[in-house]
Amino acid sequence: MILFFILQGIPIPLLLALVLALYLTVIELRDLKPHYTWWIWWLLLVLMTHFVGYLILRVYAFVHKRRQAKGART
Repeated sequence: MILFFILQGIPIPLLLALVLALYLTVIELRDLKPHYTWWIWWLLLVLMTHFVGYLILRVYAFVHKRRQAKGART
């Protein structure tokens, strides 16, 4: 969305990329099963920052899953 404000318009490829990023975010959040407030927070972050926010979510999910696996082993 920030990029859309800077460009003063919505190019179709960027809009499709945003929809794809939001879809991938929903898939990732279904695996994490966070509280609904975290759902809203992550979706808004991805909506506002586009793929940068999605990449941050992927890093968070990777670290979260690794910590859960490490905790399960001990």
